[in-house]
Amino acid sequence: MTPRAADRARYDKATAHLDAPLAVVDLDAFDTNADDLVRRADGKPIRVASKSVRCRALLERVLARDGFAGIMSFTLDESVWLARAGFDDVLLAYPSADRAGFAELAGDPKLAGAVTVMVDDVAQLDLIDRSRAGGKEEIRVCLEMDTALHLLGGRVRIGARRSPLRGPAQLADVARSIARRPGFRLVGVMAYEGHIAGVGDSVAGSPLRSRAVRLMQRAARAELATRRTEVVRAVRAVEPDLEFVNGGGTGSVQHTAAEDCVTEIAAGSGLYVPRLFDNYTSFSGRPAALFAQPVVRRPGVGTVTVLGGGYPASGAAGKDRLPVPYLPEELAYDPQEGAGEVQTPLIGPPADDLLIGDKVWFRHAKAGELCERFAALHLIEGDRVTGTVPTYRGEGRTYL
Repeated sequence: MTPRAADRARYDKATAHLDAPLAVVDLDAFDTNADDLVRRADGKPIRVASKSVRCRALLERVLARDGFAGIMSFTLDESVWLARAGFDDVLLAYPSADRAGFAELAGDPKLAGAVTVMVDDVAQLDLIDRSRAGGKEEIRVCLEMDTALHLLGGRVRIGARRSPLRGPAQLADVARSIARRPGFRLVGVMAYEGHIAGVGDSVAGSPLRSRAVRLMQRAARAELATRRTEVVRAVRAVEPDLEFVNGGGTGSVQHTAAEDCVTEIAAGSGLYVPRLFDNYTSFSGRPAALFAQPVVRRPGVGTVTVLGGGYPASGAAGKDRLPVPYLPEELAYDPQEGAGEVQTPLIGPPADDLLIGDKVWFRHAKAGELCERFAALHLIEGDRVTGTVPTYRGEGRTYL
């Protein structure tokens, strides 16, 4: 029996009393992945990216482990909810235009002390001030720097289009604006290198592309390490008491941790290890989050049909954004239908051994987005379900 076949046997036994569709998290794999992130961070704390988890119980579980500290959230509404739930260090990773949220933050000392918001433009400070609704609490802010690699004099850009602030002078100038402005305190700098942390460098069947990605990432790491050091030095000249410098992501933990100026690493997807993280040479993880769909038809030889399953991930549309049939091994989509809204035909030799009602296990392309489809996660240890916990959706929280 292969390791994957053994996992299938465990998951089928653990969930035999449950009807699919359902989603599970294998806690043994989840904890092993957490340990690997800590090992790669080499002593620097990991701030957990909530968008990659989207389950309060599992955020609590990982933050109870040594090596993890704080949450990186994705909306202001979520940040306030988490802070009210008792999480006392929440960094909002994206600028917000949530005026009601800013009014709530400015009017509550506990919230204002727990939540740090992201800015990269003085106009965002103006919006916050207009939103205070009389609240006088000091707002903690973090500056985000652009990490993209620019080539050919800037004519070629590799990396996400995030902050407009790129160089030391630009970030120091905004830092001075914050320092002069009552009601705000600059506490951190963030730089997310998505073109390094979120792009696999070992694409199956594409050796030339894989080599090109590795060359790009090597150049990007070197350029960013130098520029990030210069940026942090310039910002610290304005605000010597910065509390943190955040960088990284699941795919770049060890590289970012090696930079002296970085004080903490952001990561989250590495806990679940979705399919987009299969193509890395720098680490390997155990798939921890899966969903099961029931077989509801047997259209012919070598084919079964499962209920639903059309759960594409965000990003540029492509095959890599689709869930992948995982267990039993060797099942594949019918190329004429793909992952369907209400039915998904699957083809391959294992189909003939599947009966009506059997489960087919899938892996989602991106980590936390799976939780937008399910209200609960069944937690598996060994071959038993030892708990069931709500996702954000199960708690009535759908932020984006």
